[in-house]
Amino acid sequence: MISEQAKEGVEFIFMKAARSNLALGADDVVDIQPVTDMAVTEFPEQTVIVLTISSFLFRLLTIFHIDDTQELKDYFTRGSSERSLVEALSEIGNLCCGAMNRDLLNYFPHLGMSTPYALDSKCMSFLEELKPGFVGGYTININNSIQMHASICFCEYQPIDFAVEMSAAEEDTGMLELF
Repeated sequence: MISEQAKEGVEFIFMKAARSNLALGADDVVDIQPVTDMAVTEFPEQTVIVLTISSFLFRLLTIFHIDDTQELKDYFTRGSSERSLVEALSEIGNLCCGAMNRDLLNYFPHLGMSTPYALDSKCMSFLEELKPGFVGGYTININNSIQMHASICFCEYQPIDFAVEMSAAEEDTGMLELF
C-alpha cells in the first residue's frame, strides 16, 4: 500500500524533474497536466522510453511515450541529425530520473537507476503484471506546440509512506559545475 501523501510526493517529484529537464532552453515552457480520462495504456504514441529507480522497498518506472515526429525530433535533438530522437530523449530522460533519484534519496537511502531503454508501446498492456500501487499519466506540452505523454508506475514491496516538502521554490539541480 502506498499512502496518499506518498503518491502526491512521487507525482510532485516527477513533475518537478520533468519541468526542469525537458525544458532545453531558458525560455522554454513545460506544462504538465495529469490525465484522468484515459488509461496510460491508451496513449497514442508508438514508442515508450522506460527508466527505473529501484530500492529494497519499491520500483518506480518513469515512462515517456513518444512518436518520431519532426517537431519532437527538432526540439530534443536541436536539429542535429547525428542522433535519433530515442537517443536524445533517453539522455534527457536519464537527467530527469537522476533528479527524481536525488529527491527520493531524502527518504530512501538505497536507490539504483536503470539505463533507459525503448520499447514498443504495446508493452504497456503488461504494466498491470507489475502489480503497481500507483500509476499516473500526464500530458506534457512544451511551448504550447509540442505534445507527448508520460507515465509513472510505482510498485511497492511493503507499505510506503513519506511526505515531500512541496515548497514553491524549485532549485536548479543536476547541473555540472566546473572548477
